[in-house]
Formats: sequence, C-alpha cells, structure tokens
Amino acid sequence: MAPDLERKSSQESSSSEKGDIITPWDVSAEAPTGVDYDKLIVRFGVKKVNNDLIDRLERLTGKKAHPMLRRGMFFAHRDFGLILDRYEKGEPFFLYTDKGRGPSSRSLHLGHLLPFFFTKYLQESLDVPLIIQMTDDEKFIWKDLTVEESKRMTKENIKDIISVGFDPEKTFIFQDFEYMCPPFYENIVQIWKYVTGNQARSIFGFIGEDSMGKAAFPAIEAAPCFASSFPHIFKGRKDIACLIPCGIDQDPYFRMCRDVASKLGSPKPSLIYSKFLPALQGAQTKMAASDANSCIYLSDTPKQIKNKINKYAFSGGQPTIDEHREKGGDCEIDISYQYLTYFMEDDQRLEEIKKSYSSGELLTGELKAIAIEEVTRVITAMQSRRALISDSVLAEFMSVRPLKYSF
Repeated sequence: MAPDLERKSSQESSSSEKGDIITPWDVSAEAPTGVDYDKLIVRFGVKKVNNDLIDRLERLTGKKAHPMLRRGMFFAHRDFGLILDRYEKGEPFFLYTDKGRGPSSRSLHLGHLLPFFFTKYLQESLDVPLIIQMTDDEKFIWKDLTVEESKRMTKENIKDIISVGFDPEKTFIFQDFEYMCPPFYENIVQIWKYVTGNQARSIFGFIGEDSMGKAAFPAIEAAPCFASSFPHIFKGRKDIACLIPCGIDQDPYFRMCRDVASKLGSPKPSLIYSKFLPALQGAQTKMAASDANSCIYLSDTPKQIKNKINKYAFSGGQPTIDEHREKGGDCEIDISYQYLTYFMEDDQRLEEIKKSYSSGELLTGELKAIAIEEVTRVITAMQSRRALISDSVLAEFMSVRPLKYSF
C-alpha cells in the first residue's frame, strides 16, 4: 500500500486565498508586499522558526545566528528541533541541499545562492557533512538542451557554488548524470514503488502530456535525503538524519520524501525553509534566470549591478521629493531595502536605514546607492573566489571519496 501522504491537494498547495502561487516551478504573489508567508505556514503545515529555536541554536553552537535567520528570511521548518536534539546528544546527521531546477545557462543569480549562503553557515556552525546535488538531468528533461550542454553548464554552476566558501574536506558535490551508484538507485526505485502515480500528480501537478521523465524525476531529488545513498561517506548506515535548507517552493519534493522514509528504514528528513529573494521589479515574483533584468548574476560587473538596481529596482518611495519627505518610504515593498535585509550584516545600521527611509529623511536614490554598495560587495567577493577555482578544485569537491568524518 502507498503511504498516507502529509500534504494538501495540488490545488490547495499551488494557490492561496489571495491568489499566491507557490510550486517548484512557479512563484507569484498577488499583494505588492509579496507572498503571505504566515498563510503559507498554515497551508503547507510547517512550523514557524521562533526565537526559542534560534536561541537554542546559538546556545548549542556558541555562535550568533546567521542574519537571514535572525531576520526571518529562513522562516519555517519541519523538525528542525529534532536536528538540534541530535546535535546536543552528539548523534550524527548531515546537510543536503541542491541547485533546484538544474543548471542555469548563465552564472547563478543571488536568488539561487541564498540557500547556499545559509548552508555554509550551518556547515561551519554544526560541523557536519554536506551533500550538494546538481540536477543536470532535470534541466535536460524540462529544457531544450542536449545532455552535453546540460552537463557543461552544471560544471560552471558548481564553480559558482564552491565560491560561496565551502570546505572540500566536509563537502561532496555531485551531478546526477555522473553519480548513480547502486545504493542511490535502490533508494530511487523504492521511492517509485511507494508513491503512486495519482499521488505524484496530486503533489506536482503532472499531466498526461508531460514526459514520463518529469514524473520519475522527483524520486531522484528525494534520494539524497537518505544517508544510504552515499556509501563512500556513511558506510551504508540508514540511521543518519538529514537537514535540508531550501526554498519553501521545494517543499513538495521533501514532503513526499518524509512520507516514504520509514519504508526505507530511515529517519524523516528535517527542513528549514527560506523566503524568496524578490525580483528587481517587485516582491510579487522571485528572481528568475529566464528574465535577466529581474536578477543580479554572479557574473555581473559593478556597472551592471548599478544600472540594474537604479533602473529596475522597485521603489517604495513617493512620487516627489517633497511628498517623500512628508510621508516617507515603504520598506515593505522597496526592493533595495529588501535586498539589504538579506545581505547587510550590521543589524544596527539596517535598522537606522529603515527608520531614515520610513521617515522620509533618506531618499530613494540614496537607498539604492546603499543597496548597490552592499550587493556589489557580495558579488565582487564571490567573483574573486570564483576566479581561483580551477578544474582540479572542481574535481576535488566532486570526487567520490570519504569526507573527514568517521561513521
């Protein structure tokens, strides 16, 4: 018998009462402030990340929580407390994340990189193995690409990810076309067996005209949740838990995975979910590689970053300077301010900017200049690291090998 799945129907999980659409393929919001995340917590059946959980993480690790966690950018979870229980008891677990939707034809953009920034913090704070899956097969199935094109783009995207600053002794990165050992495939087949076609259509919305590869793929993204998929690291153990930092739009994959975990003799994966980095044009959509003007890419020059933010970043300011001085700006819809909440490290300065802009003291152009400075700082630092990543460094991260941990 198929397991009872912890999910809503496809209609319930794809659109909210206000018209928000959240799926692994599409994200759009009706309100100018973006997705209603409080409603999303209820609709998806996840739990809010509260101050008690953040305080406990800081207490256990002895490190200050990441700015994205303190400010609510990572806002919801499934069983994150159980991972902290394991950490406190000295029981093993690992991190798993992926570059959803396969490789990008250009370099990665900031929206792609958010989960990796946070994952780096988790890797350093918790000192656990990290698995990163690159779904080049998914991109081949969904897009008009050859296998070789998809594989080539994936290699370049992996270099982008390495430039976040991961530790090669603790990190294994693989692309699906090149890693499919017998235990990994066995887990895929078991997931296929335990999830029916009707359940897959309910979760993902597949239709009869879709290729059979689309219906088969979710099991491939789910398999890395199980330690037994990586015998070179975990020595065949099934009892090692998994924590997945990812965007909330990826939840359907991992709800399915949690439903079948007991059938595979493994713990349910735990998850911690991020909000979406909004497109330059406004919070009603997220950054999308299909629209170059909605994104800040890792390959963008300082001049391009400046031009994009000045030209496209949606403003919460007033139509005239006099009106802005009188009424102030709206930080809830201003994209320049929203980007600062993700990338500015100084909490006090961020609060000062918010008060100054909201009061009308700080003008839109001045706020954009601050955002340009911060985003450029992040991008140029990554570009410097990216320039040092050779093919031999790439091979080190992707080689099938034990990591520094003993299991």
